[in-house]
Amino acid sequence: MNGGLALLFLLLPVAAFSGWVLGRRRSERTSGERVSELSTNYFRGLNYLLNEQQDKAIEVFLKLAEINRDTVETHLALGNLFRRRGEVDRAIRVHQHLISRPHLSEDEKTVALLELGEDYMRAGLLDRAETLFTDLVAMDARAPSALRHLIGIYQHERDWSKAIENAQRLERATGESQSPMIAQFHCELADLARAQGAYDEARAQVAAAFAIEPDCVRASMIEGHVEASTGHLDAAITAFERVAELDVDYVPEILSPLLDCYARTQSMQRAEEFLSGIIERYQGVSPVLALAKLYAATRGEEAAAQFLDRILRQRPSVRALMALIDVNLSSVSGEARENFLTLRDLTRQLLEGKAMYRCNRCGFGAKAHHWQCPSCKNWGTVRPIHGVVGE
Repeated sequence: MNGGLALLFLLLPVAAFSGWVLGRRRSERTSGERVSELSTNYFRGLNYLLNEQQDKAIEVFLKLAEINRDTVETHLALGNLFRRRGEVDRAIRVHQHLISRPHLSEDEKTVALLELGEDYMRAGLLDRAETLFTDLVAMDARAPSALRHLIGIYQHERDWSKAIENAQRLERATGESQSPMIAQFHCELADLARAQGAYDEARAQVAAAFAIEPDCVRASMIEGHVEASTGHLDAAITAFERVAELDVDYVPEILSPLLDCYARTQSMQRAEEFLSGIIERYQGVSPVLALAKLYAATRGEEAAAQFLDRILRQRPSVRALMALIDVNLSSVSGEARENFLTLRDLTRQLLEGKAMYRCNRCGFGAKAHHWQCPSCKNWGTVRPIHGVVGE
């Protein structure tokens, strides 16, 4: 059963109950007539529903809601159904009609306003949604729900300063820590400043992230980039190595800039020790490929090939196989070389279009890393995919 049918089934007991309440308020004769009318419409709507004629069923249940002006829950359910079906204009009209009722309680009106705000967000009317949710927060009405919606809007608009402000208000309102999310907002500001060459501002935002979340992996990563860009290579190396200590899954993201810092400071022995240590506790292939490349430069291609061959026997990997093929290409010719080239093309095809990262909350797959999952919008949940054709 799809989401639309499921929601319509939720409306059935509401519609039936509204008929019962209405009947109780009338005289016995009028009650019988009204309940009979409602029952007829109820079963007509049910028949449409069972025959998968959702549009006709919705119209029937809308009429049932109009018959009894007290059916707030029915209106809310209908509006929610319209929004889920993508009929946002109808959802907006239902919720606006509900809000206009003169005898609506404050709590009912607040719920309707929240639903209307969600309608505006779905319709892309973010300015209207922002105004509505801001007013609800000012009235302290359902403040946590309104604040969460505001944070979502500011994330979409990349207004990180307002996102931080409202996340802090949410933390005070609920007593629930929002530190990981707020630290990410500071990191967004730090990355923006770094891209503009405003390194002092970037450092200030990194410091703010650390103050909120001392073990913030992303802040350490940004610190490494900032220090590398400003020529403080030892500090950059320290920051990048700290990333590996805090969360080894982020090693692929820092290997390239870290190895560049090692090379610029002529610290290749330290680089080899770092990579060897990481390989012992990280099952991904990125440090293996980096160490093989280092061996090829310092010990020769034969040593690199032997290393890759040994690793491949321990942990099969398409990417490591491609690296082994590349190492051997320079030492073969003729038909053997052609065979190697064919094998390399086949292995490359195995990797084409494959997701290298996956969100551990919603399962979203991506070829590149994202700090915020593009699908479920959670922070820090996108991780490398390990396996033969993955990391």
